[in-house]
Amino acid sequence: MKIKAGESLLQYKKRVIDPISSSFCAAKWYNATIWLGSGITTSCHHPLGHKVSEKDVQLNYKALHNTPKKKECRSQMLKGERPAECEYCWKVEDIKRENISDRVFKTAIYEEEDINKLVRLNSNEDVNLKTLEISFDRTCNFACSYCSPSFSTTWVNDIRDQGPYEGLDTDKRNHYTTTQPSAQLYKPTDENPYIAAFWKWWPELSKSLSELRVTGGEPLLSPEVWKLLDFLERNPNENLALALNSNLGAKDELIQKLIAKSRSVKSIEIYTSNESFGPHAEYIRDGLNWEVWSRNIHHVMESGHFRQLHIMMTVNSLCLFSVTDFLDWVIELKKKNRADMPFLSVNILRYPSFQSPLVLPDEIRSERKEHIESWLSSRKRLNLLQEMEIESIQRLIDYLDVVQTPHSGSSSREDLEKDFKRFFQQYDVRRGKDFSSTFKDSPTLLKWYQSINLSG
Repeated sequence: MKIKAGESLLQYKKRVIDPISSSFCAAKWYNATIWLGSGITTSCHHPLGHKVSEKDVQLNYKALHNTPKKKECRSQMLKGERPAECEYCWKVEDIKRENISDRVFKTAIYEEEDINKLVRLNSNEDVNLKTLEISFDRTCNFACSYCSPSFSTTWVNDIRDQGPYEGLDTDKRNHYTTTQPSAQLYKPTDENPYIAAFWKWWPELSKSLSELRVTGGEPLLSPEVWKLLDFLERNPNENLALALNSNLGAKDELIQKLIAKSRSVKSIEIYTSNESFGPHAEYIRDGLNWEVWSRNIHHVMESGHFRQLHIMMTVNSLCLFSVTDFLDWVIELKKKNRADMPFLSVNILRYPSFQSPLVLPDEIRSERKEHIESWLSSRKRLNLLQEMEIESIQRLIDYLDVVQTPHSGSSSREDLEKDFKRFFQQYDVRRGKDFSSTFKDSPTLLKWYQSINLSG
């Protein structure tokens, strides 16, 4: 974080961001996620991705990031207008508690000099990225409940072998009805123009980037990722921090290979994901084995030469019933290592809407909110949570307290509840799971689930 010593995030916002505009976010210029298998990009993980023109990248490799849509949003932000696709941040800020939304976090990672340069740029100018998340393909050994065939070949196999999920009327994005072939346009033997553009841009891009994050699918299963690691081993770049988004559930030999690479490729960070504990985690994240995952967490922390380990939480309705157990488990890791490792980020699921925390009845959501609030109050005194971690957990508490709909245009609570039950009934059959036995230790959840009437 590039904030002054002793300065709060709110003070930083008022000093650096607000003078530019009331809607400014540097991520629209300096940050991107690009899925090279499908030619889709977005400026952060909240807006839906949009298509990159294949023709544009063949003419200009920088078009992988500098799309017409992003340039339009940049122009809006410089005028103080709110791009509609950034509604997640506007929802958080409109709670009116001087809440810190993600646009503050995503701006504060850059140098003020670089932020101020953007004010002087024409919004149509191409810029080189400073932080990039890249996916080469969607190959993945997990099929998490809220994921989809767009990001997991295991999900592809589910839909291909057992057909589409049925009756999910609120799922306007059709997460679970097709194998989503547009998410992987090219076979491994094909020439992929998006990957070709990336490698053309790479000599220049590698000099501007401060962080490159590689995701998937599961990146440890991608040959392109090992090609990238081999390149960085041969061509050390002390100014580039490399981050890998790994589920840390790959075979032992790949985990060992990653640990070995961490000794020759400097400044690697691991981003892994979880948000619930034990059987709950295994239910939500199909393919995860809690014992294997937790063992691998300890293994990479103790044996690897990694600069940081991040745990990204995707807060969904089901994780709320063991989320504080999970947070306590993370705090124990911090006690054994250091207060900022592992580092937590709390992200709130909005799609599919029927798995959002907001699908839960008001009384359950209120009880969970109070439970998390009490937990946070007692754990602050341990001085093991960083300010950003505390802010993000507080944001979750506020979200559960105030926000009523996952996103604009979402369906009614009743319809979302029905799709919640329809989905998990089919999920249990397809994956050999049992909702009732998994969540028997959460009687309020189980009682509500059983009460949902699918007739009428």
